[in-house]
Amino acid sequence: MPKVTFSRKNSTFFRTLQTSVDQYFDENNLSKNGDWRLYAKTLVLVPSALVLYVALLTVPFSFWPGVFLSSLLGFVLASIGFNVMHDACHGSYSSRRWVNDLLGLSLNALGGNAFIWKFKHNIVHHTYTNVDGVDDDIAKSPLMRQCSSQKWVPAHRYQHWYVFLVYAISSFAWVFLMDFNKYFKQAVHNTPLQKMDRKEHLMFWASKVLYVVFYIALPVWFVGWGAWAVGFTFMHIAMGLTLAVVFQLAHVVEHTEFEFAGTEPVTLENEWAVHQIKTTANFARGNRILSWFVGGLNYQVEHHLFPRISHVHYPAISRIVKATCQEHGLPYHEFPTMTAALASHVRMMRELGKKPDLIPNSEFRIQDLAANV
Repeated sequence: MPKVTFSRKNSTFFRTLQTSVDQYFDENNLSKNGDWRLYAKTLVLVPSALVLYVALLTVPFSFWPGVFLSSLLGFVLASIGFNVMHDACHGSYSSRRWVNDLLGLSLNALGGNAFIWKFKHNIVHHTYTNVDGVDDDIAKSPLMRQCSSQKWVPAHRYQHWYVFLVYAISSFAWVFLMDFNKYFKQAVHNTPLQKMDRKEHLMFWASKVLYVVFYIALPVWFVGWGAWAVGFTFMHIAMGLTLAVVFQLAHVVEHTEFEFAGTEPVTLENEWAVHQIKTTANFARGNRILSWFVGGLNYQVEHHLFPRISHVHYPAISRIVKATCQEHGLPYHEFPTMTAALASHVRMMRELGKKPDLIPNSEFRIQDLAANV
């Protein structure tokens, strides 16, 4: 892994912000963990997924109702990931560690692995957000060019057209390829994975076997190969699209910044908190329905600054974060709607898909290009 350190300039920003946020919780006598709003989501989403799963196995649906319900199951599973798993794996669902650890295993029930995800997401992504060469979420790919420091290939000319097809198969790749790749390499991108003890190795293999049993063997037994293949495909398409789009709108949009880390040690221009501000964006802060389903991940700025605070508190502290950014002359990237953020993402992928020598000032960061789009 390249040695990446952060500047100590402007460290007063985060100290001021943290004091204001702590004061908000103290004055309102609130815990930073989840509350009844998060517990209510869990009691809605988890039983909904179970009901859909059992219904698809036991009720003889015709083709299109089966496709719809399978897709709905994929969406609900993604929402469980956003709400239950995400808070639990960050340690913010409950003040009790065993509750967080237990509910974090909901990721294993979705086909992933909580141990690997915590390292990849909590440590690597949240520390080195949008740092090309370290952040696995923007790892270089022959199919996608997500920042200007990544190598261009001719296929990228069309990436703004096919990128959603890539997102649609992303959960397939996650469950059946990427987890195994990280497990056997014992690394996340260029960063060595934390040592897995015997329990974690057992958990990895046991949950993968159980995934095959509950998502493949039992459905095939109940409905046959053909119906299973259609339902399984549409479930994963819905889940992959939902997960990928929400996370991409947080970082791969216009005006967010990117850094590059090669083989030599590098000190980034900003301190950690300012780096998070400049590399992250919010969308649709006023849409309560959307926020409910995506687990507050439309408040990504707040989440990246305070990952140990439950998402149910983000709407309230977002006002504090935005005001503090303005006081310190820092940007607060946000889009008024999800549609606006989605359009920005597509425009950015189109610009990045152009051959670099055809783009004016191609040496500049992508946010400089985006300003002229």
